[in-house]
Amino acid sequence: MEKPETIEEFYKAKLNKVPDNLKKEIGHFNVFKLDDFVGPRPKPTPYSRKDFFKISLIFGKNKVYYADKVIEIKKQALFFANPQIPYTWEAAGEEQSGFFCVFTPSFFHNFGSLTDYSVFQPIGNPVFELTDEQADEFKQIFQRMFIEISSEYVHKYDLLRNLVFEIIHKAVKAQPAEREASKQIDGSNRILLLFLELLERQFPIEDSRQRVQLKSASDFANQLSVHVNHLNKALQKTTQKSTSEIISERLLQEAKILLKHTQWNISEIGYTLGFKEVTHFNNFFKKHSNLNPTQFRND
Repeated sequence: MEKPETIEEFYKAKLNKVPDNLKKEIGHFNVFKLDDFVGPRPKPTPYSRKDFFKISLIFGKNKVYYADKVIEIKKQALFFANPQIPYTWEAAGEEQSGFFCVFTPSFFHNFGSLTDYSVFQPIGNPVFELTDEQADEFKQIFQRMFIEISSEYVHKYDLLRNLVFEIIHKAVKAQPAEREASKQIDGSNRILLLFLELLERQFPIEDSRQRVQLKSASDFANQLSVHVNHLNKALQKTTQKSTSEIISERLLQEAKILLKHTQWNISEIGYTLGFKEVTHFNNFFKKHSNLNPTQFRND
């Protein structure tokens, strides 16, 4: 399977340009009208994972290919996509419309963990068929997103986070409890969820004396009481990424947050993230972002 589509590749493919502020942001959010991207015979998007979250309100007959499932949308539905699972959707009728929003995981830093919600878990239900009344409620939320993102209100992104959570909570509340209870979790997904819980438990870093303790695949395998090869195989199966890749991405995200939102020096930040030498941290950061920590902080 190909590498996940990045948020930059999404913009290049859909709009032929990347927003100027994308690289400078810790987290990113945007909202679109689906009508602007589909014609009378829309082509299916490539089946792949993305490195961002996406919530779509879809009007029209469609088929959603999600992991190993094929889910039919008969009239209108919400679709929740997360970076862990590959997906695509295919129009099954000529009339297509709706809305969608995209956002990176770091957009919700310190605002809750999205993967705690079943709609964004590998074992969760990603598609919710809607009644006309429900569809109208969600349509109004997306329309409010357009109003807020175009406003000059200084706290508009907090409002947008709240609107995303409003969509999530409405969907989760509408999901039958018995369906949630009857979900079957296979071994690889169970390991993924336990691994992610361990990984996220180390963040956010709120004190310069705090230190990440689990940094390697072996560290996590020992905590989970599984062989490191078994852990790597499970994560590769469910995410198409190695254990080390996932750990590095999370460390880089936290490094960016600390560089932009604290006055700690580079050495202190490197120490909190488990790097014994500042040169090791500098090399890690530059390898994964093409900038050294000081350049990123001053950009």
